[in-house]
Amino acid sequence: MSSHSAGSNALWGSRFEGGPSDALVALSRSVHFDWRLASYDIAGTRAHIKGLLAGGYLTEAEYDKLDRALVALLERVQQGSFQPKPSDEDVHSALERGLLEIAGAEIGGKVRAGRSRNDQIATLIRTYLLDQANVIGGLLIELIDILVTRAEENLGVAMPGRTHFQHAQPVQLSHHLLAHAWPLVRDLERLHDWRKRANLSPYGAGALAGNTLGLDPNLVAAELGLAGPTQNSIDATSSRDVVAEFAFIGTLVGINLSRLSEEIIIWASAEFNYVKLHDSYSTGSSIMPQKKNPDIAELARGKSGRLIGDLTGLLATLKGLPLAYNRDLQEDKEPVFDIVDTLTVLLPAFNGMVATLHFNTDRLEELAPQGFSLATDVAEWLVKNKVAFRDAHEITGKLVSYCEQHNLQLHEVPDADMAAISHHLTPDVRDVLTVAGSIKARAGAGGTALPRVLEQIAALRKIAPKREA
Repeated sequence: MSSHSAGSNALWGSRFEGGPSDALVALSRSVHFDWRLASYDIAGTRAHIKGLLAGGYLTEAEYDKLDRALVALLERVQQGSFQPKPSDEDVHSALERGLLEIAGAEIGGKVRAGRSRNDQIATLIRTYLLDQANVIGGLLIELIDILVTRAEENLGVAMPGRTHFQHAQPVQLSHHLLAHAWPLVRDLERLHDWRKRANLSPYGAGALAGNTLGLDPNLVAAELGLAGPTQNSIDATSSRDVVAEFAFIGTLVGINLSRLSEEIIIWASAEFNYVKLHDSYSTGSSIMPQKKNPDIAELARGKSGRLIGDLTGLLATLKGLPLAYNRDLQEDKEPVFDIVDTLTVLLPAFNGMVATLHFNTDRLEELAPQGFSLATDVAEWLVKNKVAFRDAHEITGKLVSYCEQHNLQLHEVPDADMAAISHHLTPDVRDVLTVAGSIKARAGAGGTALPRVLEQIAALRKIAPKREA
C-alpha cells in the first residue's frame, strides 16, 4: 500500500485510516476525460448555491462571494490558467480545489451540502449532451439543405434506380438524393423527442435517496434551463438510458452517412462514373499520381463502425447494474464523448463533399433505361389494358428474354416480333417505353414524378431553409 492519502481535495476518505494504493488512484482517475464537463459542473454549482441561499444555508454575502468565485474559476478554466492536477480524481474534485483556492475553505466548504457526486454527474452529462445535440442537429440541418439544393439543381435528370443493386426502374436523381435526406430528418426528430427525456435535472437526488435539507430542486432545474427535477431519486442517479439513447441516435446518424458514403464511393469509380469529387474534398495516392480517392466517404463508412462499438460498449456496461449508483457508470462518458467528437469533425467534411460533388448527368441518363428498367412499365401497361398481372408478368418476362437473346433493348423490338410474343403487345406499348414516360407515370404519393419531388422539396425546405451562398 502507498502512503498516498486521499488528498486534500478529495471528496471522500475521512473514515479511512490509510490512503488508497497508487494502482487504485490510477484506476479511479477520470479527470483526464471528464474535464470537458468543467463549465457544466460550474454552472451546476452556481445553480446549487442559489438553492442553498433559498434554503437558508448561505447568507446573501456568502452567496455573492461564492458566485463571484465560481465566475472567476470559470474564466480561469476557459483561459487554461486553471487545470486539473494528477492528484485530482475527477472534474468535481478538481473544481472544488479551485473554488477553495479562490473563496477559501470556510465558505467554499459549504457548497457540498445537499448534493452528491452521483446527482451532480447525472445532471452534468445531461446538460452537456443537450448542448451537443444542438451542434449535431445544426450540422444535420445543413446537410439536409445541401441535399435539397443538389436535388433542386438536378430536377428532371434521370438515373437508374436499383434494388438488389441491379437496375430496377428509372428514377430522378433528385428523388434519389432526397431519399437520403429523409432519414436525416428522422434523426432530427429523434433528437427532438430525446430532449423530452433528457431535459430533467437529477440535482436533489443526492447519493440515491434525496436530501434532508429541504432544497428546492425546481429552483436548481430552472437555473440550469431544465424543465424540472427527475421523478425518482434512485432512478435519477443510477440510470443512463438518456445517455444510451443519445448514443443510439448518434450511431444512427453515422449509419445514415455511411449508406450515402457507400454510394458515393461506388459512383466515383471509373466503372460507374456517376460523380466526380472536388479536389478540396478528396485525396491522392503517395505512389499513383492518377488517383483521386473518396477518403471522406470512406472515413464516414469506417467511423460508423466505431460509433456502433461505442453504443454496444455502453449498453454492455449498463445491462447488469443493480440499483442504485455503481462506479461502472464512470464508463458512460467516454463512449458518448467519442460519438460527439466523431460526428462534429465528420459532418463538416461530409457536408462539403456532398455540396461540391459534380454529377455526370449525361452518364446517368444514358444508363437510366438500361438493364430493361422499363419492363415493369410494360407489365403495368398490360394491366391497364385488362390483362391479369400474372399473365402480364409472364408476357413481359418473355419480352425481356427475347431482348437478351437478340441483344436488344425493349424499345428496339420490332412490332411484329412483339405481336409474336403476345397479341396483347400492340404498338401502343411504345408510349411507356421511354424513361421520361416511366418517371412521369410514377405520380403516386412519394413517387419519383416531378410534382411529387417538388412536394418533397417544399416539405424539406420547412425543416432546412435554403441558405444564402
